[in-house]
Amino acid sequence: MPDGSAISGPQPGALYVFDASRPRRIAAALGDIATGLRRVRLSVALASLDIRNRYRGSVLGPFWLTLSTAAMVGGLGLLYSSLFKMSLAEYLPFIAVSLIVWNTINAIVTDACTSLTSAEGIIRQLPLPYTVHVLRCVWRNAVIAAHNLPIILAVFLATGAWPGWEAWQALPGLALLGINACALALFLGMLCARFRDIPPIVGSVMQLAFFLSPVIWKPELLEPSRAAWLPLNPFYAVMETVRGPLVEGGASATVWVAAVVYTAAMAGIALAFFIRFRGRIAFWV
Repeated sequence: MPDGSAISGPQPGALYVFDASRPRRIAAALGDIATGLRRVRLSVALASLDIRNRYRGSVLGPFWLTLSTAAMVGGLGLLYSSLFKMSLAEYLPFIAVSLIVWNTINAIVTDACTSLTSAEGIIRQLPLPYTVHVLRCVWRNAVIAAHNLPIILAVFLATGAWPGWEAWQALPGLALLGINACALALFLGMLCARFRDIPPIVGSVMQLAFFLSPVIWKPELLEPSRAAWLPLNPFYAVMETVRGPLVEGGASATVWVAAVVYTAAMAGIALAFFIRFRGRIAFWV
């Protein structure tokens, strides 16, 4: 007589539960992303409209941000180059790239909290993919950040500290930043639509992260034993993949691995939440 371990198949009295809606949720989420990517021109048009509305009546428009960033770079460059006992020609390119990259990350994270709630009227009236609003948020911040690029070029020209051939490595760094931006706009957009207390918390976290991350101070100022822990900071890892190739001769392999891991984790979490809660977004906003 065969023992109990050889018995297979449904057991008498056992309860088997199958979620028939899960395959449909996965297909709907992936279809939303695919359709949103095909309608990227709509996202660009909406983002451009947002920028025009934000700076309506302004003479310089987004270039006011360029002027304020340039003033910040000049002021902090003069101050902290003296405090850190560094030459202005050495420190100014670092602080210029650091501030511009950090301001972009901070703007993306902050704006991601309202990526869906700011589109409440459209979501409730038009059957557009949610991905359109996510890409709208990302593109809007990318265009505004691009207005600061002349500052970097001006600093390189003034100091003569032009990057070498390794500057091309900033391109995959920008790609990682873009993927993180999309994932954050999707994840935080859903989370903040459900819990309206999250945006102030995110703002406080970003203020703390600014001082904990090497934005105005160089990693070399830390002891080697402490600097080795910096890649555990996701903001530093992603920022360094863009900044390192431009002002520090490239980012280390550890930083690249950390940035890729954080990006994959953020994308996976955002996708999992989108699959699970996509059907509730219209009720949350």
